[in-house]
Amino acid sequence: MRCVLLVPVCLLVACAGSAPARRPATPAPSSGLVESRAASTEEVARALSTTVEVARLVAGASSLRASRPGFAGTPSGAAALIVERAVQLVGVKQLGRVDRSVPDDCSGFVRLAYLEGGIDLVNHGFLNGENAVSAIYRRAQDRGAIHQRRPRPGDLAFFQETYDRNRDGKRNDGMTHIAVVETMELDGTVTFIHRGSKGIARSRMNLLFPRTHRAGQSGPVLNDFLRAAAKGQRAWLTGELFVGFASPLAL
Repeated sequence: MRCVLLVPVCLLVACAGSAPARRPATPAPSSGLVESRAASTEEVARALSTTVEVARLVAGASSLRASRPGFAGTPSGAAALIVERAVQLVGVKQLGRVDRSVPDDCSGFVRLAYLEGGIDLVNHGFLNGENAVSAIYRRAQDRGAIHQRRPRPGDLAFFQETYDRNRDGKRNDGMTHIAVVETMELDGTVTFIHRGSKGIARSRMNLLFPRTHRAGQSGPVLNDFLRAAAKGQRAWLTGELFVGFASPLAL
């Protein structure tokens, strides 16, 4: 499987963190997870590969498919419409070709997806100097929508320090990226859709192994790269930069 470096395009003010955001504590792994981390790379790779295949057989598909009739007006329907719109936008290089009412960045993408479900993510307004990602995160916090449980399709995923916004060479840029969850496999791998450097695309994240890119030499990708290596600093994975999820039910 080809490793694709996906760096978020958040150079517009609407998608850049204005101040460092404190990262919520990640739930402590169970003893079972600790033991699995201690296993050899090949054992982990074999176990995860088997789990992925089982997940695909059980799910029967890799993405959520939902039709509009019968869904509108219900919470589950809103989430289905959000994911449906996000999937439709995969492959789009520039949001301006689809809708010029939102910025062509990660925040603009999630706003378009959520508007399909009847949710305006920024109608609460912005604080002085606040960017869209931070504003949406603040809204989610105020409404009790932030969580670190197993995500559901349509949930927002927040990330911090995904690029050097203030160009000082330090990781002090706060909340800088946002995405929409599409699916979650039985092995814990989350597939999310976001506006990256090459347009709207899918990426993967596995919070059970946040610092692991791939399970073994030929195993499945667990975490894609989200921040490119630069100025002597290594590249960073999605699981390492994750902050939290937010449910659309409370937004």
